Amino acid sequence: MEAIKWIHIACVLLSGAGFFVRGILVARDSVFMSARPVKVLPHIVDTLLLFSGIVLASQWGWAVFQLPWLLAKVVLLLVYIGLGTLALRTREIQPLSMFVRKMAWLAALGVYVYIAMIAMTKNPLLMW
Repeated sequence: MEAIKWIHIACVLLSGAGFFVRGILVARDSVFMSARPVKVLPHIVDTLLLFSGIVLASQWGWAVFQLPWLLAKVVLLLVYIGLGTLALRTREIQPLSMFVRKMAWLAALGVYVYIAMIAMTKNPLLMW
C-alpha cells in the first residue's frame, strides 16, 4: 500500500505542475497547447492519479461519508475539475474572456493547494 501512496503523491505533483504549465501556455496563446504530448500526458497522469486514489480510498472500506477530510477532497476535486475546464478549454469550444480564464486558473490552483493541505492534515478545516 505504501507504493500506491507514493505513486499517488508523484501523480499529484505531476498533475499540478502540468496544470500550472498549461495555464501559462493558454495565457500566452502558445502553439505548444496543440502539441500531442501536452494533450495526452495529462490524461495519463490524471488516470494514474485517480486509480491510485481509488485504491487508497478502498483501504477505508469506501467510507467517504464517514471521513470528512476524504469527502472534502472528493467535493473539491469536482470544483477543481470545473475550474480547470474553464481555464484550459480552447476559445473555439468555450468563448470566455482571458480575464475569466486566468481567474479560473488561479482559483483552480488555490483549490489544488487546499486539497493537498487537507490530504496532509486529514482535516478539511486545516487545523493542525
